[in-house]
Amino acid sequence: MARLAPHDALTVARIVKVNHAGEFGAIRIYSAQILVASRLWPDCVPSLSEMLGHERTHCAAFRAAMPSRHSRPCRVMQFWSLGGWLLGFLTALLGPQGIWACTAAVEAAVHRHLDDQLFFLAERDGELHSIVLAIREEELAHLHHAEEQLRSPGPLLDLLRSMISVATDCLIWLSTWGDSSRMAHALRAAKCTQHIG
Repeated sequence: MARLAPHDALTVARIVKVNHAGEFGAIRIYSAQILVASRLWPDCVPSLSEMLGHERTHCAAFRAAMPSRHSRPCRVMQFWSLGGWLLGFLTALLGPQGIWACTAAVEAAVHRHLDDQLFFLAERDGELHSIVLAIREEELAHLHHAEEQLRSPGPLLDLLRSMISVATDCLIWLSTWGDSSRMAHALRAAKCTQHIG
């Protein structure tokens, strides 16, 4: 890995940290949803179990990427853990539509942030860029699956999705100390420059 400017190295460390925490939160969401769905909505369990397996693999990949980037697990992992479990449990109680609305909201927010990260990492950390790129494909598949299951969202499910998406964005922003906003701004600026040129 090439030597980075101190600020860039710090941002890379934060990317690994927040992605690891997010995957851990997703593990907790899916685990709680499976607990409820196995009793109430068994048809959802195979898809949720497959997604849970992906999130465990993603979490392990980001954990393995930490040492060489001088990163470590998020200090508020308990919050990610409890928040993820409660979110999964409560949305599963709403039924299959609650489960898939939650998945769609979380994955849509994650997908936006992964795009920002990929732009930032492209010239700075090729190895991490490859990890994020591979993971993004599975996260996008989760999003598409969830959206296919949402038959008639309606205003309540739209509100639920919006609330979950905002909460996810806030957690990511807090866990990266605002770097997520700077990456999004840089990506928008680059896209504007490409359109002009």
